[in-house]
Amino acid sequence: MSAVLDGTLFLTTFLTLFVIMDPPGTVPVFLALTSTMTAKQRARAARQAVLVAFGVILAFVLFGQGILNFLHISVPALQASGGLLLLLVAMDLLTGKTEEPQASGKVNVALVPLGTPLLAGPGAIVASMLAVQGSDGSVADWVAILLAIVAVHLSLFLAMRFAGIIHRVLGDGGTLLVTRIAGLLLAAIAVQLIADAIQAFIEAA
Repeated sequence: MSAVLDGTLFLTTFLTLFVIMDPPGTVPVFLALTSTMTAKQRARAARQAVLVAFGVILAFVLFGQGILNFLHISVPALQASGGLLLLLVAMDLLTGKTEEPQASGKVNVALVPLGTPLLAGPGAIVASMLAVQGSDGSVADWVAILLAIVAVHLSLFLAMRFAGIIHRVLGDGGTLLVTRIAGLLLAAIAVQLIADAIQAFIEAA
C-alpha cells in the first residue's frame, strides 16, 4: 500500500489543510453570504466555491516549484514566511478578530470572497506548496497529497452544503469553540514550520 499511497503524508497534509481551511468555521460566513439565496442557489454556490478553491490550490501545487525557482526563493524561506503568515491567521482565530467578508451584488460570492481568499487563501496555498516541497516526488507522495487536497475540499463542500443543519447542531457556542481549537492547532503548525526553517538555515550555513 505504501508504494501507492504514503499514509503519513496524506494524514499530515489533510490535517494541516483541514485546520487552515477550517470547514466548520466556514459555516457561519457561508450562511451570512448566502442568506438571500434559495436552497438550490446555496447548493450551487457551495459547489462553485469549492471548485474555485480546488483550482487555485491545484495550480500552486503543480506550478509552485517553478514560481519559486523563477523568483529564487528557497524552501526554508518559504517555510519561515508561511509559518509567520499562519501564525497571524491563528492569532486572529484565537482572539476572534477575523473580519467576515460582506456580500456584494456586483460579484458572485461563490467566487469572491468564498472561493478565494476565504477558502483558497495564502495559508492554504503555502501549506500545499510546502507539502510538495517536503515530499520526495514519488508517485505515492503525489497520490497522498492530491487525495488529501480532494478530501479537504470534499469536507468543505459538505460543510457548506449542509451549513444550516451544522449550525443548528453546533450552535453559536459550538462554532466558536471549533474556531478556537482550530486556531490553537494552526498556531502549533506555524511554530513548527518556523522551527524547521531555522534549523534548515543553520544546517545550510
